[in-house]
Amino acid sequence: MSETPNKRTLTGRIVSDKMEKTVTVLVERRVKHPLYGKVITRSKKYHAHDEKNEYREGDQVMIEECRPLARTKAWRVVKLLEKARSV
Repeated sequence: MSETPNKRTLTGRIVSDKMEKTVTVLVERRVKHPLYGKVITRSKKYHAHDEKNEYREGDQVMIEECRPLARTKAWRVVKLLEKARSV
């Protein structure tokens, strides 16, 4: 058993593709405030590995957790969900 089948996956939008083989993915989630009950948006950025530099800014992607690949990079882009709209 070399790999754990239950890896965490997240979906988000690429906000930066300026690094070599790395993209920055913004993941947004909606949570209810514990006291006031208002639904608010929480967001977090993850650095994800993009081996072939094929994903661009604005693309919707799915990322999965993996072993640490760099100091800040422990996620890998699994698949493209939606291509960015070009103007």
